[in-house]
This record gives sequence, structure tokens and C-alpha cells, in this order.
Amino acid sequence: MKVDPKFAVRWSFEHALPRNLVRVAAKRGDLQARLFFAAERHETAALADIFAEVQASGPMVPTRLGYITADHAAVREVLSSNDVRTGFPLNTETRTGRLLDWAKIDFLHPLRPPSLLATEPPDHTRYRKLVTRVFTARAVEALRTQVQQIADDLLDDLEGRPEVDLAQDYCAKLPVIVISQILGVPAQDHDYVLKLGTGAAPSLDFGLSWRATQDVEAALQEFDAWLDQHIERLRSSPGSDLMSQLVAVRDEQGALNDIELKSTAGLVLAAGFETTVNLMGNAIALFEDNPAELRRLREEPQLWPNAVDEVLRIDPPVLLTGRSTLRDSEIAGARTRPNQLITAVLAGANRDPKVFVDPDTFDVARENARDHLSFSAGRHFCLGAALARMEAEVGLRSLYERYPGLRLLSGRERRTTRVLRGFEHLPAKIGAAQRSSNSLSATPV
Repeated sequence: MKVDPKFAVRWSFEHALPRNLVRVAAKRGDLQARLFFAAERHETAALADIFAEVQASGPMVPTRLGYITADHAAVREVLSSNDVRTGFPLNTETRTGRLLDWAKIDFLHPLRPPSLLATEPPDHTRYRKLVTRVFTARAVEALRTQVQQIADDLLDDLEGRPEVDLAQDYCAKLPVIVISQILGVPAQDHDYVLKLGTGAAPSLDFGLSWRATQDVEAALQEFDAWLDQHIERLRSSPGSDLMSQLVAVRDEQGALNDIELKSTAGLVLAAGFETTVNLMGNAIALFEDNPAELRRLREEPQLWPNAVDEVLRIDPPVLLTGRSTLRDSEIAGARTRPNQLITAVLAGANRDPKVFVDPDTFDVARENARDHLSFSAGRHFCLGAALARMEAEVGLRSLYERYPGLRLLSGRERRTTRVLRGFEHLPAKIGAAQRSSNSLSATPV
């Protein structure tokens, strides 16, 4: 079998070498490396212990790989700092840099420019401004009735089935349909987009196997090709959706070029459902394990919005994010040099005992649940935060009102991704449907 030399270079430098370095560091007790393997093995208790250990070691903890922080204030400072950037710029003046430049991919990747996740001002500001208006709190609230109808239709489809997989049959479908309608994706493509997004999700991880990297790159290439076709369809037959507007947009610096358009639209599409898929699945698992909290929501349904934020706090859809330092600087009290990696552990910051009382307890009435950092902070704060909150509130509340006897079965299974945390499978018996003409689920609280 012929091996693509460019792929071999990419895999070696982006996955094989980093994984071996992390393995050596983990054997020496390095906190950053231990976190990597605990996340890979989905060891929830071990992760919580590492969060606490990092916090006990200080706000910014030096490691063999750079710095790691699980301190709420330090994480916020890192995410908001002008002395860091996302990703590491490629230095083509070095032999390694030239090799990696030769081997670079020619299709979209969420961690490569011009992705919103991998750019900084002024380009980041320009791309983000074009889509921000669709995700304001007012614009999202206007979608509530539409989201409610989608949830109701999906719940209708579940009725009468002896067993369902809530991760696949409900949590995945609701946000995919919503964001697809926002972006003008035809109904016949919804399942295909979900398949491609799921296949590309590990692209946020490093240390993947050869086969996993091949699968991820294949999904990214296929998604790239589908976006080309979708954009051409909208050019010839534009609608009132966001992507049609992006295709036609002109800003003060001129039109988006094709790669900028594809990258921005593709990221909004994929990120628009990935966060909510994981959020809803994590919530269902938490309610199964904490039935008293679900009973409280039945008694006090006005707590649903806060409950969503508490889910985001205690089991966030994104475990961590990374930043690289731009210059000699001081960040959260630590002296940093250029091109050092800072791992900001969002899930750890969400359990900082200096901010959250009894942080390992799931409490749907927690007064400051919304102080979590699960949507990041600063210029890279999640564009779709308001949409994710509303979708989860409507989707979860509707699920439990329609099927009050719902219970999970054995066999729940976490996704294989590390940065993204969610469930691949949530087998359940949903029981008999309960319908009420005066259901509160369609009414904002």
C-alpha cells in the first residue's frame, strides 16, 4: 500500500511525536500529560482529581509542555489576554517549518486559518462581525418557537419505541436541524452533515493514531467538497438564510473570498451543533445520576435555564483550550516566553472552589452557575452560546415533560474525542408519552 509522504509528515509531527512526548512526561508525573491520558480514558473521577491538583499547585503551573491552569481567574485572564494567540504560527525559516509547509493540507481544518478558531484580529474581527447578528440573544429568542416545533416533531418520532438511543435519535438531531435551517442546508442533507461533523470532531485532538487521522482528514475533505457544492447552490438560488447572506456579503474590505466564506460557514455549521449535542447528552446522564435535581425541576420549572448552565459548569462540552504566547510577558502572575503553550482547562476552572461552593456537586439552583467558562471568554467567546443555551433548555424540558418515565439503560458510552466531551450512545426506555395542552415547554421562563 502506497503511503502519502505528506500525510506521513503531518501525522508524525502533529500526532506521533506529541503523543510520545506526552507519554514520557506522564511517566514523570507531569500534570498536563496526566490530564491528556485521563481525558483519553474518560476517567471522570481522575480528571476531577487532576483539576484539584492543578489548582492546589497555583494559578499557572509550569510543566514540561508549557503551562497549565485550572484557576478560574487565571483561565479567564489567559483567554482574554492580548499576549496570546490560538495555535502556533508556522516558521518557514526553519527546516522543520519548511517541511510542514510542504506537507500542509489543502482543505478546511478548524484549527487552521482562516478558521475563526485559528485567527486573530483584524481578520478574526472581520469574519466574526459577519455572523454575530444571527446569534444575538434577541435573534435567538425569535427562534424559540421554531426550535420547540423541531423538538416536538422529534419526540413524536420516538413515541411507542421500546428502546431508543437518546444521543443518536434526539440529542444529535435537534441542533443539526436547527443550525441547518439557519444556514439553508436542505433537509435531505441533515444526516449527511451530521455524519461529516461527527467524523471530523477528533480534528481538535492531537496524538491520534494513523488510522484515526486518516478518517478525520477524509471527513474534513468530504465536508470541504460538500460546502463547495452547497455554496454554489446558494449562489444560483439564494434564500433568506445566513449562508445565502454570507455568499452575497460585502463589507468595508470587500467580499469574503471563497476560502474565507467556506471556512466561516463551515465552522458555524459544525460548531453550531457539536456543542449542543454534547451539552444535551451530558445533561441527560447527569439527571439520571442525580434524580433529586430532576424532581426539583419538575417542581420548579423556572429553574430550567439555570439548570442548563449548571450542566455546562459541571460537565462542559469542551474540556480545555490552548493558547500560545506571542512575546515575553506576564500572564496571571507567570513570566512567559514567546511560543509557549498554555493549556486553559475550562472544566477545571468551572470547579474552582474559590468561585463555586461545593464545586463537585450538581445543583440546578446554584446561584452563580452562569459564571462558568465553558463558552470561553474574550474575543473567542462562543458565538453560539445563546443558541446552545436555548436549544438545550427547550430540548431537555420538552423531553422530560413528554416522557416523565424516561430512564437510561446500561451501555451509555462516551465519545472517543478528548477535547470535546459528550456521549456517543445513551440507550434509554422512555415510557409512555404524556401530552398536555397547557404544557409550559413552549413558554420562555
